[in-house]
Amino acid sequence: MKTVIIRKNASESDAWTLAERPAPKPGPGQVLVRVRAASINYRDLMVVRGRYGGERKEDLVPLGDAAGEVVAIGAGVRRWKEGDRVISTFFPTWASGPFRGEYRATALGAGGNDGVLAELVVFGEDAIVRAPAHLGFNEASTLTCAGVTAWTALFESGPRPAPGATVLVQGTGGVSLFAAQLARAAGLRVIATSSSAAKIERLRALGVTEAIDYRKQPEWHEEVLRLTGGEGVDRVIEVGGAGTLPRSLQAVKTGGVVSLIGLLSGVGSQIDPMPILFRAIRVEGAVVGSRQATVELVAALELHGIRPVVDEVFPIERANEALAKLAAGKHFGKVVIGLE
Repeated sequence: MKTVIIRKNASESDAWTLAERPAPKPGPGQVLVRVRAASINYRDLMVVRGRYGGERKEDLVPLGDAAGEVVAIGAGVRRWKEGDRVISTFFPTWASGPFRGEYRATALGAGGNDGVLAELVVFGEDAIVRAPAHLGFNEASTLTCAGVTAWTALFESGPRPAPGATVLVQGTGGVSLFAAQLARAAGLRVIATSSSAAKIERLRALGVTEAIDYRKQPEWHEEVLRLTGGEGVDRVIEVGGAGTLPRSLQAVKTGGVVSLIGLLSGVGSQIDPMPILFRAIRVEGAVVGSRQATVELVAALELHGIRPVVDEVFPIERANEALAKLAAGKHFGKVVIGLE
C-alpha cells in the first residue's frame, strides 16, 4: 500500500517520501480503515522541524487527521461495520473529561506513533468517530484537529458563551475559520483579523461582517475595542502565541476568556500578568479535544449544515507541495491530501 514517511535528515522541502508498506490487518478490538483523505495542521510542520512530540521515530508516518471507510473489523468489534464512514480522533485514548498528561503521548503522527497518511490504517474501535453525513471525505478529514480544537476553545474552555456574546478569531487558518463558522451558528458576534483585503472579502462571504487587516492596523486590539464600545470581546481564539497574546489580553473584556490554541507567532516572550490579574481574565489552553468533543462537533455540523473550508486538495504523490503551501501561509482554510 502507498504511505508517506518522514525522511531522516531530509530538508523541509522534501521531508515526506512516498513509500510502499505491507497492508496491515486489524487485531481484536480494532478496525481497518481505507483512508480517503487526510488534512495537514501546523503541528505537522512542527513535527517535520523536530519541535513537536519529542524524539521522532525513524520513518514516521505523519498526520493525525483522516477520513475514510471501514473495510475490515477485528474480533470483538461491535461499534462498527464494513462500509461505515469515519474520522480519526487526535488522542486515541482520550474518551471524555479533562485533558490529562498521559494523553499527549498517544497523539497520532508524532513521536513514536505512526499517523494516518497511508492508504490503510488500523485504529482501535474507540479511536474513530462517525463522519458527518453531509460531508465528503475531503471535508470530513479536516475535523479531527482544527474542527475539534475550535469546538473546545469556544464551548468547553470556561463558561459557554451565550447568544449575542462577541468572539475574536485570528487569521484564516483552519481553526479560526471553524471557530467563526461555529460561533455564527451559535448566535455569537464574530470579529476577525486577517492579513489582506482578499482574505477579508472571503471572510465576509462566510458571514463575518467585522474584519480587521492587521498589516494595516498592527495595533489591532484598538480597533477591537472601538468595535465593542471600549468593552472588549467575551472570548479570543488565540492562535498566534507569544507574538499576539499581549494584544489579545488588551482586546478581551474584563472577566473574559482567552483560549490559547496555537503558537504561530512564536514562544518564549515575557507576558505581562497585570491585565490577567487586575481584569480577572481567564487564559486557558485548548489541547484539541476528546472523543466526546469530536462527537459533539459532528452533531453541531450536521445540525447547522456547516461545511469546512477546504483551500486545496493535493494527491498523495504531491504531499510535499501541500506541506510547503501550509508553511508559506498562503492557504485559506484547510490543506488536504486526497487518497481516493
